[in-house]
Amino acid sequence: MQSASEQPLVRLQGVRFAYGERAILDGVDLSVRRGQVVAIMGGSGCGKTTLLRLIGGQLRAAAGQVEVDGQELGALGTHDLYALRRRMGMLFQFGALFTDMSVFENVAFPLREHTDLPESMLRDLVLMKLNAVGLRGAAELATSELSGGMARRVALARAIALDPMLIMYDEPFAGLDPISLGVIGQLIRRLNDALGASTVMVTHDVHESLEIVDYVYFVSDGKIVAEGTPEEIRASSDAFVHQFINAEADGPVPFHYPAPAFGDSLLRGSAT
Repeated sequence: MQSASEQPLVRLQGVRFAYGERAILDGVDLSVRRGQVVAIMGGSGCGKTTLLRLIGGQLRAAAGQVEVDGQELGALGTHDLYALRRRMGMLFQFGALFTDMSVFENVAFPLREHTDLPESMLRDLVLMKLNAVGLRGAAELATSELSGGMARRVALARAIALDPMLIMYDEPFAGLDPISLGVIGQLIRRLNDALGASTVMVTHDVHESLEIVDYVYFVSDGKIVAEGTPEEIRASSDAFVHQFINAEADGPVPFHYPAPAFGDSLLRGSAT
């Protein structure tokens, strides 16, 4: 029998989810060990962000189990679910900073919401988090004064404000220049290791992700179609993985939307 420290921090078993009649996830099995950085990759609309929302408890699975730190999310009441979510950090796509707050107040926000720390201790903690992402000197700036890369780093400092056991990222590299992208990638790895946390990262950026993650899951049509370490993914002969990591236009994900033969469409004189 596994000890608590050996059990996965996150485990999904046979998870199904749908919006109405539209199936999004169909029988997903996935696990994240303690200390791991795990990437979830796949095409747009395949269910990656839905997986993050299920792990974070914003959504409930229609079938199967979603466990975080040994707790089945579907069995938790509101109070217990919120208590568990306070131990998670989330970096939203493009940062999602509060535009009417300074950098300092953005990072202080979760500390003010969830703790009763004295102002002097709160100040020290905020500056520590900003220092960890290289932006202690930007504490009093307005969010409108930040570059895209700086805003993403502030959002990262906010995500780790409460020293979470689990950090989730939704497209952390989107819209960044190569230098900022590299900085964010290294921060994700370093902060995960320094906090002793686990990380789940939804991303399209193959190159940067394979440099920092421990394991990768590929999602297509609501299922896990491939998984492995970065070395296994690079060496994979799976057609979908090969198309994805090499950015090929055609393959298991076709270039052409389904249509009748082109010659037949021309002869019929129709738009399809």
